[in-house]
Amino acid sequence: MPDLFSLDGKVAVVTGASSGLGAGFARALATAGADVVLAARRIDLLEGVASEVEAIGVRAVVQRCDVSVPEDCAALVAHAMAELGHVDILVNNAGIGTAVPALRESPEEFRRVLDVNLMGAYWMAQECARVMQPGSSIINIASVLALIKSFAPQAAYSASKAGLVGLTRDLAQQWSGRRGIRVNTIAPGYFATDMTDEVPREMLQEFIDHTSPLKRLGEPHELDGAVVFLASAASSYVTGITLPIDGGMSGH
Repeated sequence: MPDLFSLDGKVAVVTGASSGLGAGFARALATAGADVVLAARRIDLLEGVASEVEAIGVRAVVQRCDVSVPEDCAALVAHAMAELGHVDILVNNAGIGTAVPALRESPEEFRRVLDVNLMGAYWMAQECARVMQPGSSIINIASVLALIKSFAPQAAYSASKAGLVGLTRDLAQQWSGRRGIRVNTIAPGYFATDMTDEVPREMLQEFIDHTSPLKRLGEPHELDGAVVFLASAASSYVTGITLPIDGGMSGH
């Protein structure tokens, strides 16, 4: 059974890896044995995550990348190939969020969220799929807000994450059979991260109390099993799905 979840000899690219859930995904994949390519806009923070990953006993490579820029995505994958020789796993985690009432949200604000959260994931998937071998895995990080309504005005964010769910289905259809690349989505609920720290805690807790049977924030480590499962041979017959890790919110 442990061999099913082993990532020994694999190379994983994680975007948005400088902090929060992205850094957690990187550590989880490293613990399972993968070398990790860490990408984000804040390269100074990436160095700290790289040190944590290397302390686990695998290789870490860092690269500054704004996923909304296709040329940055191409450069990231080229760097991964030059340094580590192959790419087997992509975790499309880079993302931004806003909470702007729909009648006040500017075209620039709306487009920026989609450029990063949806378009950026597409550019990264394209570049990785060009070099990935059969048996590889792409994991898109969406949100429970792709599946349920928010308590805040988040049209751009919710639309971008719902778009990721649709993108996952289509890429799985195109690539899983012909190229042997599985494509799946994780839809996290509300986790204890820097992003949720910006939300008034009483407001957030009230929403969680009404929507989650567990009635609490998730802890980042509670996503580790899902990302390793979808990255590994344990999920070799799983593609095109959206896996909510949300304390039961989407089933409420």
